Amino acid sequence: MGEHLLHGRIVSDEQIQAWADEAEAGYDLSQLPRARRGRPPVGEGPGVVVPVRLDEATLAALMARAEAEGLATRSDAVRAAVREWAHSA
Repeated sequence: MGEHLLHGRIVSDEQIQAWADEAEAGYDLSQLPRARRGRPPVGEGPGVVVPVRLDEATLAALMARAEAEGLATRSDAVRAAVREWAHSA
C-alpha cells in the first residue's frame, strides 16, 4: 500500500489493520470521555475576556513569533506573551 501519515508521522499498514480490528470488535461507549459543552479551560478557574487593541505592526510581530513557536491561534499567542511578561506558568 501507499505511505500513510498521521500528524506528520508514517503509520504502518499493520497499525492501520490493528486499529480496524479494534474498531470492528466494538468499543465500550461507557468508557469514552463525556462530551463537554463550551470552550476548553485555559487555566485555573473560569476565563475572563480582556479586549485589547494592537496596532498592525505589533500584531504582525506577535503572529510571526507565534507561527515560529507553533502557536495556532491569536489567543494562544496573546496568552503566551502575557504569561512571559508576567513570569507566570
